[in-house]
Amino acid sequence: MVGLIILGFFWSPYDPEAMQGSLKLSGPALAHVFGTDQFGRDVFSRILVGAGNTLIVALGTIVIGGGVGILAGAVTGYFGGWLDEILMRVNDALAAFPSVLLALVIISVWGTGKYKVMLALGIAFIPSFARIVRGEFLRCREEDYIVSARLIGVSAPRILFVHILPNIMPALLSALAIGFNNAVVQEAGMSYLGIGVQPPDASLGLMLSESQTYLASGPWCAIFPGIFLILLILGVNMLGEGILDRFGGGR
Repeated sequence: MVGLIILGFFWSPYDPEAMQGSLKLSGPALAHVFGTDQFGRDVFSRILVGAGNTLIVALGTIVIGGGVGILAGAVTGYFGGWLDEILMRVNDALAAFPSVLLALVIISVWGTGKYKVMLALGIAFIPSFARIVRGEFLRCREEDYIVSARLIGVSAPRILFVHILPNIMPALLSALAIGFNNAVVQEAGMSYLGIGVQPPDASLGLMLSESQTYLASGPWCAIFPGIFLILLILGVNMLGEGILDRFGGGR
């Protein structure tokens, strides 16, 4: 799935925005393997490009939410004290809002668009990553090898990012995979509602939204983007579970 998405950044069988009225809602055939949509655009080409936009938003969400959440969770989990209380109360305030609702509030202020969605979802995902990382750091900071490192004068940043972080990578990678899936689903849902990726850009959620009127006359316009979305989410979910089973099963 990732290989197809990367391919879509460099090549597609047709221009995903090229409209051909004579080919409106043509069924799957050799020329257009996934058929064409209500404007005569090639569905397969739009899936490749739309999945790329979905991937960019999901990865950007993980970079923003994961980066800030990991840093906040590491600091609070290791040092504790008043810093832990302040940051975790802020984290609780963010977590009190459902992530989609928080993203909707942010988008209503900043406006719609691919990068606005990425930033909004990234902020909304910070609390979940911070909680996971904080719990792992709380568990690890009392381990013998960490106590020994402190006794011989190893600096706190080195303990955080050289000694503890590598040891929580299985749980962290699994959490990142789950977060990626959630970002894909939420981006698709927001684009479906018309507040995510905006036309003429393609998105899997936007394609599902545009095709709902033509389910009887052109069901392939919804079926193929939906299958692609399901397979992408399923693949990343299985990857996350595999990483946890392979590297984290013995914890």
